[in-house]
Amino acid sequence: MRRIANACLLQIMKFDTTNDANPDREFIIYCSKLDKKKAKYVIEDKKKEADGSLVVKVKKQYNTYNTAGYLD
Repeated sequence: MRRIANACLLQIMKFDTTNDANPDREFIIYCSKLDKKKAKYVIEDKKKEADGSLVVKVKKQYNTYNTAGYLD
């Protein structure tokens, strides 16, 4: 029998400026949603692109799995 003991996701997300969106504001809203869900996460990298978009590398908890060793 196999079961998942620990898990996390590594995502690279791009918050862009289409439709007059504010990438910094969108990023803050995204983090607020993670906080509201009580998801554990770490921002590994955050870069502003020449076109004004924001590229963020996020390591976050997958569902409710234990994150031991991943987010320390």
